[in-house]
Amino acid sequence: MPQPSIRYREWRHKVRSGLKPLQDSRVQLYKDTELFRVYSSTLVPGLLQTEGYARAVLGIAASVHDLPADDSGAAARARIERSRIIHEQGHRFVMVIEESVLYCRIADTDAMATQLGHLLTAGALPAVSLGIIPMAARRTHWTEETFHIFDDRMVSVELVTAELNVVQPGEVTRYVKSFEQLRGMAVYGAEARALILKAIEALH
Repeated sequence: MPQPSIRYREWRHKVRSGLKPLQDSRVQLYKDTELFRVYSSTLVPGLLQTEGYARAVLGIAASVHDLPADDSGAAARARIERSRIIHEQGHRFVMVIEESVLYCRIADTDAMATQLGHLLTAGALPAVSLGIIPMAARRTHWTEETFHIFDDRMVSVELVTAELNVVQPGEVTRYVKSFEQLRGMAVYGAEARALILKAIEALH
């Protein structure tokens, strides 16, 4: 029997046991992936989040999904532990975010300052390419939903009510093409750092 090209899992089922088990469930996928490509139009990608920022993000998730027990603190620590993979050999990380992500006040001022400062250091890691699409950039591709590409085998797309895992090769290729178009609009290195520093200054 052929495998479905899209695996649709509602968040209410995925978070039924809490947010920490959801973080832990991705550990093996991350270990098995050599090339991570991430586009985010909404938040700092999980792999680059600090604990304070992650706690705020996951706290909102707990509220949105009306979880009976808020384990966002434990989930944030699990997310940070999982993110240590960016320091391990055998993996590459290409991440593109919209400049507006830098100004989205998900956490309090101190946590946001720590998060933005972390982007300056994480973006300089040898295995990490961090691109930022300036708000003033001439668009050659519209803003998309946040998505993660794991090698060339799966795309994870985050929706309001569910997570879609796309595995059909032709569809994965289409996401890769969109990612490359978005990546081409981004700035890197000193230009990206300047945008981050500008966002840090705007916190005060």
